Amino acid sequence: MTTTVRLPLRVEQALATYCVEAKRTKSEVIVELLEQRFMGTQTERTPYELAQEAGFIGCLDSRGKSSSGTKERVVAAIREKHGEKHGKKSSQ
Repeated sequence: MTTTVRLPLRVEQALATYCVEAKRTKSEVIVELLEQRFMGTQTERTPYELAQEAGFIGCLDSRGKSSSGTKERVVAAIREKHGEKHGKKSSQ
């Protein structure tokens, strides 16, 4: 079935940008989002996508400079998930 939707320019631009970056068609993205909304399904993100969103992927920040604090962010995330006993070196 074909449906036509008018999108605000900012939404259309964001969709187009996402589709190029994700290498997906507009139809794929729109159908997936509508399914999530109406069917209650959620697509699981890959470990790579989760790490990228958390800032653990990449060695340069948005200014092109070497990023610092990655190790600290990873340790903090591990401690947050598993408690203080994880993320520390054993003194044995």
